[in-house]
Amino acid sequence: MPIALETMESQVLLPLRKLSGGLLRLADLARTVPAQALLEASLKLLDGLVPFDSAWWGEVSAGTAQVAPRNWLHGSLGLSKRFADEWNRLSMDDSFALQSIAHVGKVIRQNNPVESASTTSDVEAFGHRHGLARCMAVTVEMPHTGLLFFVSVYRTTSRPAFSAQDEVMFGEFVSHLLQHWRHALEQLQATAPSEPWDGHALADQTGSLLFIGIRIGLALKSAYPGWSGTELPEALLGALSKLPCSFVAGRSARLRMEPCGSYVAISLAKNHHRSPLSPRELGAAMHYANGRSSKEIAAELGLTPATVRTYLRSTYLRLGVRNKVELQAALRKP
Repeated sequence: MPIALETMESQVLLPLRKLSGGLLRLADLARTVPAQALLEASLKLLDGLVPFDSAWWGEVSAGTAQVAPRNWLHGSLGLSKRFADEWNRLSMDDSFALQSIAHVGKVIRQNNPVESASTTSDVEAFGHRHGLARCMAVTVEMPHTGLLFFVSVYRTTSRPAFSAQDEVMFGEFVSHLLQHWRHALEQLQATAPSEPWDGHALADQTGSLLFIGIRIGLALKSAYPGWSGTELPEALLGALSKLPCSFVAGRSARLRMEPCGSYVAISLAKNHHRSPLSPRELGAAMHYANGRSSKEIAAELGLTPATVRTYLRSTYLRLGVRNKVELQAALRKP
């Protein structure tokens, strides 16, 4: 009997106590660490529960069958600063990331994902270059933003594969972390101008982004094609010393930048919230939502089918939708 109790202690109770202690320390971090440092500090704490060699987290758009997923902002431990830019160029071929995005809220783990039959040579080279031999990730929805939030951890070949116990510890920890992160953002949002989350962003005084919504992200990407996210575009950095102020990004994106405690709130001008679509995009989207095919829409609007498909791809990305049902719901919003 004593041997059986000792075995249960080592196999069940010790991991449970370890997780419980980690979650208590996480709660302390959420109360004491500034928002811009919370995610990195939390991932360092996770490393003590589920050891890893590198980690990546941030916001991503899901993409569609025609539009690749895209990372909009990120943080990392043990990875190159080029990691996100490299991933954006091959995201459509990253089967592990696509699986995580497709199974929102579920922990996905793989051993040697870069060597699977479906992996392209570019993805395989990317994985070997950054030591992504063992991978575990979870992706969740960020309500009202049009984007997804993810946390991924990696091990090199010198480490064992992530176990079922690692998966449970990781999933529980990240679930609590996301609750703390959402609460932190809600508190910051409460002190900022009342703006829709998808047209809103928060940055620290150096221009590092804490949060961004899909509409303001698309507006910045359109205004500054070389912008890769995570930091405010260089053209906006000068405005940080002139708050509150308005700023015209590119030809048409009018932004409002205001103090938000020790942070900066960036929001799209009011008229940007009515529709992020051009009249042509909106017309094509309305016809498509009503059951018309690309060829029928092209004939109706005097366009080529290829142009209609381009408008629809842009519409899906701008509205943050993934299928016709979500498109119909988005177009019905006032």
